[in-house]
Amino acid sequence: MPSPAKRSFFCPGKVAHPARMLIDYGEIMRKLKLQMQITIDGFVAGTEGQLDWMTRAMDEKLLAFINHLTDTSDTILLGRKMTEGFIEYWEQAITQPNSPSFGQKMVSIPKVVFSKTINKVAGQNVRVENGPLVEAVNGLKSQAGKDIVVYGGATFVSSLIENGLIDEFNFFVNPVAIGKGMQVFAARKALKLVSSTAYPSGIVVNTYQPQSSSPS
Repeated sequence: MPSPAKRSFFCPGKVAHPARMLIDYGEIMRKLKLQMQITIDGFVAGTEGQLDWMTRAMDEKLLAFINHLTDTSDTILLGRKMTEGFIEYWEQAITQPNSPSFGQKMVSIPKVVFSKTINKVAGQNVRVENGPLVEAVNGLKSQAGKDIVVYGGATFVSSLIENGLIDEFNFFVNPVAIGKGMQVFAARKALKLVSSTAYPSGIVVNTYQPQSSSPS
């Protein structure tokens, strides 16, 4: 099982199917959706990547929603630092008796790992992207298919946010505060709340879209 710092990928949120972004020449771009666990005081991990604060006992409705988010995506984006743990965890999980079908989805969905230091990663349905972040992500968005989901880690997600590449923010707000830790927002960013759902497990899933800076 991977270290807690490498398991922040399991972090979906609520979706309300907002309109997809249109590019200049009129084609529909698929969305890049963030799914991330977060504390009520805004941290996505402890100071050393700890996730011991996360709610582990997820209820059936929340698990069904996780599957929905997965089924509406056909590509997973990952940062280099969390990739090894992600692949190791899920490829091991599907070898176990009575393994959940969700694990097979995580293995079979194409995964794109962004890195400036490596060009190959061992694992099923994985490729490494070494190109410029903005160009590479927008290239993926412009391709035909379902939406794209990003699970992390924190540094990679922060870069996506800084470059305005995320179209939908899905935060699983856990009922805990940890006081200090890792964050994904490095500066002020206006967001529009699309939906908010409380689940029996105690998690509240908030979905946001970037707030348009143009006058309404």
